[in-house]
This record gives sequence, C-alpha cells and structure tokens, in this order.
Amino acid sequence: MLTDALIAPFTEFEFMRRALAAVVALSLGAAPIGVFLMLRRMSLVGDAMAHAILPGAAIGFLLSGLNLFAMTVGGLVAGFAVALLAGLVARNTELKEDASLATFYLVSLALGVTIVSIKGTNIDLLHVLFGDILAMDNQTLLVITFNATITLLVLAVIYRPLVIECVDPLFLRTVSRA
Repeated sequence: MLTDALIAPFTEFEFMRRALAAVVALSLGAAPIGVFLMLRRMSLVGDAMAHAILPGAAIGFLLSGLNLFAMTVGGLVAGFAVALLAGLVARNTELKEDASLATFYLVSLALGVTIVSIKGTNIDLLHVLFGDILAMDNQTLLVITFNATITLLVLAVIYRPLVIECVDPLFLRTVSRA
C-alpha cells in the first residue's frame, strides 16, 4: 500500500520521473550554495536574487512567450542589474548592502508581477512565478542538470578558499598576500 503511494507514480509516469530528476538536480546544485550563503550570513542574497530575476524573465516572457532561452537571458540581465545597483547604492550612500539589496529586490518583484500581469493571457501567474515541476520538459531538465553540474564543478575547484573565507577571512587575506 505504501509502495503504491510512494513508488508507483515514479514507475508509471514519465513526467513524474522528470520532476524527480529535476528536484534531485536542483537539490544537489543549490544546497551547497545555500550552506555557504548561510555561513557568510548572506541568506538574504539568495532570496533577493530569486526575486530580482523576475522582471527580466517577465520581459522575456512578453517578447517570446514561454521560450526558456529568452526568459533565462532576461532573468540573468535583471539579476546582474539589481546586484550592480545594490552595490552602487551601498558604496555611494550610507545604506548597508542588505538594506539596498532588500529595496531593489522588492522593487524588482513588484515590477515583475506588473509586467507579467500586463499581458492578458490565460497562463496562471503562479506557474510563471514559481514554475510547475510536473510540467518539466526535457530541455528544461537538461538546463537544470547542466547548471547544477557547473555549480558543483566550480564549487569543487574553489572549495578550500571558500571555506577559509567563511571561517576566517582575515587568515585568507593574510595567506593570499604572501
């Protein structure tokens, strides 16, 4: 009975297997990044960047519909713009980085929701904002797996300096100057 509820859907339906593979790939790629963000007390950055990409993804959605490439490029551009603007504001004003980042991510989230709602479409806004794991296609699964693989490879290369930076940044600066 428990087997029917937990295992049978994954053996019977291909969309469930794709969803499971995507969840595993996302977990493997995102968990180490989250650990390092928590160690450096930067957990807001992950949340802020997730919200900051929405206007770019929404513009990509307006221009080309549910085209994965256009939405990804738009999201990357919007994320970099928010990070750059938050850094500029933090350096040129008295605001701290987290305050400027929080401001920009809230503005970009509101802008993204407004842009998505401009196009009168029958697509559910929640599916555009948060996605639908059961609607995973092979192309999106490949992108997720590729991103998780690149993330893990980069982390494997820079693991030691990253751990030292999280534990003792002064030691890393001292060692890197010598």
